[in-house]
Amino acid sequence: MTITTEAALYRLMTWLSPAYPVGAFSYSHGLEYAVEAGRVCDASTLTEWIGSVLEYGAGRVDGALLAKAWHATTDGNEARLHELVELAAAWRGTAEMALESAAQGAAFLAITCKAWPHPRLDALIEATKGEVALSVAVGAAAALHGIPLAPVLTAYLQAFAANLVSAGVRLVPLGQTDGQRITAALEPVVARAALAAMAADLDDLGTAAPLLDWCSMKHETQYTRLFRS
Repeated sequence: MTITTEAALYRLMTWLSPAYPVGAFSYSHGLEYAVEAGRVCDASTLTEWIGSVLEYGAGRVDGALLAKAWHATTDGNEARLHELVELAAAWRGTAEMALESAAQGAAFLAITCKAWPHPRLDALIEATKGEVALSVAVGAAAALHGIPLAPVLTAYLQAFAANLVSAGVRLVPLGQTDGQRITAALEPVVARAALAAMAADLDDLGTAAPLLDWCSMKHETQYTRLFRS
């Protein structure tokens, strides 16, 4: 499939925009408890926290899964794509992180199939009952619509970071200017994470951010909550 640069950019901006109805705004990825516990309390600690998520936590795994899903879809390897769907479902440290990924993935596929239909996306939904992690869903959709991998990875990881920045601005709380400074500071982190995802070998891949998982588990029983994770 041939797609122009402008069309690819348009679809990426739309699919990964906060306005795309996947419910990203309702998840904090454990950040809500980190703020409650005083581990994230200002712009500096929020920047470090999100950077760790991207390079050592779910961002590291999601980027690699997205890249592998893109390649499997491009190659027409449906069996490999379904293996990645199962791996992504299992590769979550906590119940809330599993919910966050699966619910957004299901919503992404449902909306994208209606607005940008493709028969192989319909087949993926039918085979998996729509239970596909967001990273795999985005990777497959981008490949089917002829969008190159490198910008997809950058856009996906930037959107992930931006959602956490938005959550942090509300939770700490911080001003909007601080939020944009944090976003700017995370630019090289996103770039490194995208490059690492393209080179990742799933057999050697893992995370090294136990505190992130701990905060997610503590969030499950947090007394007052604004977010679902």
